[in-house]
Amino acid sequence: MTAQSLKRIKAIAWKEFTQIKRDPRSLGLALAIPMFLLFIFGYGLSLDIDHVRTVVWNQDAQSELSRNFLLNFSNSKYFKIIGYADNYRDIEQMIDSGKVMMALVIPEDFSHYLESGQAAPLQLIVDGSDANTATIAMGYVNSVVANYNVKLVNDTTQNMGLAPNSNIDSRPRIWFNMGLTSTWFIVPGVIAMIIMIIAALLTSICIAREWERGTMEQLISTPVKGHELIIGKFIPYFVIGFFDLTIGVLMARFLFHVPFRGSYLLLLFLSSLFLTGALSQGIWISVVGKTQLMASQLATLTTMLPTVLLSGFIYPIFNMPKFIQPITYLVPARYYIVVLRELFLKGGTLATLWDEALFLVLFAMLMFFLAVRKFKKKVI
Repeated sequence: MTAQSLKRIKAIAWKEFTQIKRDPRSLGLALAIPMFLLFIFGYGLSLDIDHVRTVVWNQDAQSELSRNFLLNFSNSKYFKIIGYADNYRDIEQMIDSGKVMMALVIPEDFSHYLESGQAAPLQLIVDGSDANTATIAMGYVNSVVANYNVKLVNDTTQNMGLAPNSNIDSRPRIWFNMGLTSTWFIVPGVIAMIIMIIAALLTSICIAREWERGTMEQLISTPVKGHELIIGKFIPYFVIGFFDLTIGVLMARFLFHVPFRGSYLLLLFLSSLFLTGALSQGIWISVVGKTQLMASQLATLTTMLPTVLLSGFIYPIFNMPKFIQPITYLVPARYYIVVLRELFLKGGTLATLWDEALFLVLFAMLMFFLAVRKFKKKVI
């Protein structure tokens, strides 16, 4: 690349920087919205299901056994007993109104069954309108009941002077996210989503805007070549994208307390690849779209929806329908989300992220090639 070419690229980049500064809406979109989205998603989106609102109808309230059994629920962080009922009508009303999600009904002969060595019935009424939450809540109940049964059997055998029954003592050891905090899982994905969407949206209008304002004809009449124009347009948004990335990483570390166990240099390198591909995709969309409205709509359709739905950001890819899973391999954010989660939580290296790095290289090269190839320096 000659000195004259570098000079022309610098002039185009400076022109674009000036244009961005003169457009407070674009500047606000580039700087303020990423922080706002990260704040909202980080605090508002949680996959943890704690404090399941529960109402209890204890028909055997006079027995100590039933009261001790309920202590397992009241002392658990997964349940929040917010009231007691004495009939099914009250339970139905509380579930219908949304005050509670679940009801525990202990029959009046609950303690009699336990004292006689029989299986005591326990009725569980769950609001199934949210199927996922209801399934998890029932799993919590089953876990509490199973632990209570083990303790009951051991206490009974000890009282009879026998050795406790042999059983498997599971001692799980959780790696990378010891507290199973969903924020640690969500925030790196949010950073990837923001970079992809903002980068594509910002650059998707940069070429179309020149055509709509009539300034493209002036650029065409200059000695600036097509690839120089694309690179000059690319540079300012690359700087803004890295500013957004820096803010996202700082918020993740110090606001949401997500640990970073990887290499910052590797993060810089792989993020540069992803950002290059996302910005080039936006410029390509801007060339194809011709108008700002069409370009912004295409950018939203091709970046936001695939990133949210098909990247593994929220929904595990292995749980998606079989015919959908192959499509996810074409979503760039899928690979960058893996990169961020590996670097933040697992301390990933280039050896463990080789596949993702290779795809990001191909993505950046392909999008930049398409953007340069599609742009024609001529009046349409």
